[in-house]
Amino acid sequence: MSDRPDPSRRLLVGGLTTGVAAALGAAGLGGRDARAATPAAPNPATEYPKPPFQDQEQPWPGLASRMNPRPDHGETSYKGSERLAGRRALLTGADSGIGRAAAIAFAREGADVAFNYLPQEEEDAREVVDLIRKAGRKAVPLPGDIRNKAFCRKLVADAARELGGLDILVNNAVYQKAANSIDEISDEDFEQTFTTNVYAMFWITKAALAHLQPGSAIVNTSSVNAYEPGESLIDYAATKAAIANFSKGLAKQLAPKGIRVNAVAPGPIWTPLQVSGGKLPHTLPHFGADTPMGRPGQPAELAGIYVLLASNEASYSTGQVFGAVGGRGGP
Repeated sequence: MSDRPDPSRRLLVGGLTTGVAAALGAAGLGGRDARAATPAAPNPATEYPKPPFQDQEQPWPGLASRMNPRPDHGETSYKGSERLAGRRALLTGADSGIGRAAAIAFAREGADVAFNYLPQEEEDAREVVDLIRKAGRKAVPLPGDIRNKAFCRKLVADAARELGGLDILVNNAVYQKAANSIDEISDEDFEQTFTTNVYAMFWITKAALAHLQPGSAIVNTSSVNAYEPGESLIDYAATKAAIANFSKGLAKQLAPKGIRVNAVAPGPIWTPLQVSGGKLPHTLPHFGADTPMGRPGQPAELAGIYVLLASNEASYSTGQVFGAVGGRGGP
């Protein structure tokens, strides 16, 4: 192929440019800068609900469908563009919250989705199944308690069988219970926090590696509490620090195999965790008010990060912790 400029191509491009300008003028833009006609992006400081919120409580594990206001998981706003076409994803804790937002986004980006949740969360999970199927993708709901090692192994095996393999794993399920003092943290609660947040992640990841091929991605959910622990969440914060550290170490181990591992560290996010024991009594009305944006994040605002890390667009990102904290700094 010749490197010499092609004058006919210059004429063609010039003609197209002229034609586009004429078309814009005909559309009524006249001599104005075309950028002036582009709608501005929503203001992130005012786009979503801000405190004060209604003081509300639910029995653990809580349901998004019964929160006021209901969290936004991207049900009506997320638009896909085939960034995960043909991929097969397993997510834990995807009936509500961040996991639900990621599941919706994955499906609208072209992935088939298997997801885990507790049987008590069936009401929310049915909505997720419907949203995935409306996106034209396969939905595989897999209820069960990931505190059980045998169930974790079965969960991965069932997901891989139903989807025909696995390309993406999102460890997102979590247990969080606030306490004023270490004296108020029972041995049972401490064990449940670590088993749900850390042990299950280990069991599920270990089982999934038998199915993940080069080009696959693992995304774990850490927290702002991993590096800025809240005084009422010391056991939860310790698990989130473990998740970030686990992700960084595993990323080094799996990089030669072509499998990427990253983590997301959200700040305050409006999910059922907060109304089912994750916040101290009567502190919920001001949840997120101390962030520079003056509000908590919505699950939908994190969906794009999970899509990016699961997609090949982030092919050189591994061992990273991505913050989304509303302005309070990052990992």
